[in-house]
Amino acid sequence: MKNLSMQMFETQIDIKPDTRKQMIDILNAQLADTFDMVSLIKQAHWNVKGPQFIALHKLYDELAEGLLAYVDMLAERATALGGTALGTVRMAASSSRLAAYPADLVHDMDTVRFLAEQMAHLAATTRAAANQAEQVHDMGTNDLFIEVVRDLDKWLWFLEAHLQ
Repeated sequence: MKNLSMQMFETQIDIKPDTRKQMIDILNAQLADTFDMVSLIKQAHWNVKGPQFIALHKLYDELAEGLLAYVDMLAERATALGGTALGTVRMAASSSRLAAYPADLVHDMDTVRFLAEQMAHLAATTRAAANQAEQVHDMGTNDLFIEVVRDLDKWLWFLEAHLQ
């Protein structure tokens, strides 16, 4: 099987091929982490227990829905640059830099704490990705990462407010 992350398709986008390759790799890394974050949140959504159940159950659904829209945008940007989006569940799981969700994690505030830690990590890598895109003058990818990180920071605030 051909290594799809190395395959580049023709495009008339005025970004150098080596820059596009770099951005596609970064986009796929963020795609894996973001898709994994959706799964972490859904796992918490399905299994959360405790006095804050209904508030967290609804919040987790909202967060997952918002992130899922970014999964699509990240994948589409990678393909627009001439790459292949590596976005299956298996691809994301094998590439994600986030911590695995503990199967026994169900208590309301413990789920919030875990998700806040992972959201903070995702925001940090997204911010770094935005900086990398800016350094190579790929302002379209930079703008996408800035949009994503703005919502990640907001959603991290939503989670951390439960812990303060």
